[in-house]
Amino acid sequence: MTDRTSPPKISFRDVGCRFPVRGGHFTAVDRVSLDVGEREFVTVVGPSGCGKSTLLNMAAGLVTPTSGEVVVDGRRVTGPGPDRGVIFQQYALFPWLTVRRNVEFGLRVAGVGAAERRRRADEAIALVGLGDFADALPKTLSGGMKQRCAIARAYAVDPDVLLMDEPFGALDSLTRVQLQEQLLDTWSRQTRTVVFVTHDVEEAVYLAGRVVVMAARPGRVHRIVDVPLPYPRTEETRLSPEFAALRNEVWSAVHHQAPVEAPAR
Repeated sequence: MTDRTSPPKISFRDVGCRFPVRGGHFTAVDRVSLDVGEREFVTVVGPSGCGKSTLLNMAAGLVTPTSGEVVVDGRRVTGPGPDRGVIFQQYALFPWLTVRRNVEFGLRVAGVGAAERRRRADEAIALVGLGDFADALPKTLSGGMKQRCAIARAYAVDPDVLLMDEPFGALDSLTRVQLQEQLLDTWSRQTRTVVFVTHDVEEAVYLAGRVVVMAARPGRVHRIVDVPLPYPRTEETRLSPEFAALRNEVWSAVHHQAPVEAPAR
C-alpha cells in the first residue's frame, strides 16, 4: 500500500535528543534518520532505553529534538497538531465522561459543532466495536475496551498519522491479538500512516510493512527489516514459516546486537 517513490509522510532528519541528568546529559536518541511513507505501517522495536518512545514523542511534538528535525508533510514539527493522533499505553480516559463524551473530547476542543461531533464520535466508536457501550463509563469497561475507546478518540479527529506507544502492552495476550487484528482491519480501510512502538517482536512483525530495530546507549537505528507478508494478515500468517523466519530475524537483531561505536562528535 506504500509508494516509497513519493515524498515521505514523516521524515526524521538526523534527530538527536538529550535530557539533563545530574552531572551532565543523557543521550536518548542520537543522529537518527528515517523516512516513513504515506499510508505505511512501521513498527519500532528495541531494548529498554533505546529511545523508541522519545522518537515517537518527537514526531508527536511532545518532545523537542536537541539536534536535527522531524518533518511531517514537508512541515517541521514544532508542537502537537490535529494531523497526528497519539495513543499511549495508559488509556488517559476521563472517568466521569461516557465513552461517547471521551471520544468527542478532542472534537469539542477543536470547536466542532454538537451534531457533527456526535456523528464523528459514533462513527469512530462503531469502528472499534464499542457501539453498544457508547453511554458507558470507563469504570464499567475492560482494559481492552478502554484502549478501544482511546483509539476511537484518536480516530474521531481524523488524523493523517497515528503514533502509537505500546498501546497493547498492558493487555492479556488474547485481547492483544484481537486488537492487533482490529487495528490492521481499520488501517486497511482508512490507510493512515502508522508508527507503532512495541517491545513485542511478534507484534512488531505481524503489524508492520517494515520493522525498525533500535539499539541503545545511545538510541539509534540498528537495522530495518522489510516484512513482505501480504495483507490482510490472519492466524495463518502467524503460523507460516515465512512469519517465523522474519520473527527470528528481528529477534536476533534486537537481542544479539554487536557493540556499535557512537558517532564521533
